[in-house]
Amino acid sequence: METVHVALGDRAYDVLIGQGLLPRAGELIRPFLKRPRVAIVTDETVAALHLETLQAGLEAQGISHSALALPAGESTKGWPEFSRTVEWLLAEKIERRDIVIALGGGVIGDLVGFAAAVLRRGVRFVQIPTTLLAQVDSSVGGKTGINSPHGKNLIGAFHQPSLVLADIDVLNSLPMRDLRAGYGEVAKYGLLGDAAFFQWLEANTAAITARDPAALLHAVKRSVEMKADIVVRDETEQGDRALLNLGHTFCHALESATGYSNRLLHGEGVAIGCALAFTVSARLGLCPQEDPSRVDAHLADMGMKRRLADIEGNLPSAEALLDLMGQDKKVQDGKLTFIMAKGIGKAFVTQDVPKDVVLSVLAEALAERR
Repeated sequence: METVHVALGDRAYDVLIGQGLLPRAGELIRPFLKRPRVAIVTDETVAALHLETLQAGLEAQGISHSALALPAGESTKGWPEFSRTVEWLLAEKIERRDIVIALGGGVIGDLVGFAAAVLRRGVRFVQIPTTLLAQVDSSVGGKTGINSPHGKNLIGAFHQPSLVLADIDVLNSLPMRDLRAGYGEVAKYGLLGDAAFFQWLEANTAAITARDPAALLHAVKRSVEMKADIVVRDETEQGDRALLNLGHTFCHALESATGYSNRLLHGEGVAIGCALAFTVSARLGLCPQEDPSRVDAHLADMGMKRRLADIEGNLPSAEALLDLMGQDKKVQDGKLTFIMAKGIGKAFVTQDVPKDVVLSVLAEALAERR
């Protein structure tokens, strides 16, 4: 088991990464409990696969539990299921000193974290992420929230977990599409700040696709280390933390355009967004011309969606996509904030990106769909 410490003073916590952690969840969570009781929120798909294992681990430690299983999918991350979760936790008489467990992917982690943030003005929670995307990104850093019809993650709060348990074994139950989607966030870390890690990813594509435990452990650990380092420097995204949004300005617009549906998973949108960010960076002369091709080639090796042409169904015009970007959380004084790159591993934050260049790149990408 590997441990990554997120050093946030009195809000500090550990991310435990390894095999066989889910059956040991009771043992690992028990030191945090004021009384031997927890509430679990999961989704129906994850519940069928992993809830019984978690419950057995809790019972082995004498920890009583109750569970709520929400519908699976991005559409769950909105007001109706959020309200249902909060009311259920209140009905379960969860107290401020208790622990709520989020068992699932990014949707469950974000929604449950937000529910914990507002319940009784803040209760503690533990993240047990069951997807690659959640293990490397959304379970760490304390960003919680739900979507609005106006855009993604526009309603939420910063609320750090007390513990994160990233069990590599649960990734064996992921459909290949979900594994690849999560990999979009892994690749993002190499692209934004660690060229050597990206080079390692290029060399280990086959091992990661085959779910080799050692390769997955290294990929998850390095991603979490990088995120933890940035979060410690900038917990509430006043500066450096925006780097973690490499590809996300494009991604969130594409998710909105596809109705937050199964047409485009979040990690797929991140991969496409990273490719677009490098294309724009090269067009502006910020990074070497060969970098976008290298990004594209690696995503292709992973069998990932990497271009607008890979998204099924209709997409709006370049102008409409740019307009959707205007609802991004990072907009300041009406100006879009972009994460651009001076090269692989050299991302930076800027508002100085000409809209006509972005429109041109989007228009060309849309033309490839014809």
